[in-house]
Amino acid sequence: MFLTEFISYLDLEKNYSTHTTKAYENDILEFSAFCLSNYDLSDIDIVEYNIVRFWIVDLSERKINNRSINRKISSLKAYFKFLQKIEVTEINPLSKHRALKTAKKVEIPFSELEMENVLSQIEYKEDFEGIRDELLIHVLYVTGMRRAEVIALKVSDVDFETMTIKVLGKRNKERIIPMLAETKEKFIQYLLDRKRLNEVVDDKFMFLTKSGNKLYETLVYRLIKKYFREVSSKVKTSPHILRHTFATHLLNKGADLNAVKELLGHSSLASTQVYTHNSIAELKKVHAKAHPRGNK
Repeated sequence: MFLTEFISYLDLEKNYSTHTTKAYENDILEFSAFCLSNYDLSDIDIVEYNIVRFWIVDLSERKINNRSINRKISSLKAYFKFLQKIEVTEINPLSKHRALKTAKKVEIPFSELEMENVLSQIEYKEDFEGIRDELLIHVLYVTGMRRAEVIALKVSDVDFETMTIKVLGKRNKERIIPMLAETKEKFIQYLLDRKRLNEVVDDKFMFLTKSGNKLYETLVYRLIKKYFREVSSKVKTSPHILRHTFATHLLNKGADLNAVKELLGHSSLASTQVYTHNSIAELKKVHAKAHPRGNK
């Protein structure tokens, strides 16, 4: 199996994040274990599609949802395309595979009231962690950054003179996001408080733990759940919902779709359009309320 070479290819040539490459690796190792356990097949490089199909059935019987199954199969398909690229095999057994149908994923953004409550009504502790948490939620909402992007944000990426934030997105794609005056003030307050930490290990990164280390993904997720639980009854509260909220609120206020696309760091407009269904719902309310024929 050429798994090590494949992961290096994703990392060095495709510039995938560590999180993404690990997901690919786990999916392929899971399939490999299935082949060994059920078919005594130790080399998946010569596998035929019927075995993949049995794996799909097995995953489905274990109540794995179709979206997750499609992701696993996508990882496997990418691996076989890589084997073709390096001329280890001529045929991709998944070349004609069709993805399983999935229910349309609808993510409900936070309302403006919920955002106002979490940013203005909650009493954050007046220590380092409280100041950091408030800034973190504020930055996620006013910039639309992904969780991984805000974790990777460096002190040098925040330019107070030009009032901009440099963000390194997926596949090392760089974008510039304007900074609000309020955001600048919160950054300055946080950096002053950060200097009082006993030790700073990862000093180049903006957001740190109280022990001076770079933030990690599960902590960011837990913080979002912790604070939004106080102001929202939504079942799903995550950093991505904040990104979704950022885009939806901008579009609701009349922001240009292309401008939102650039702020989010999307490579195509189609990716941004998934956020418009909430905006259209808002437009329908305005239209029905404001139009002379709306109450007829």
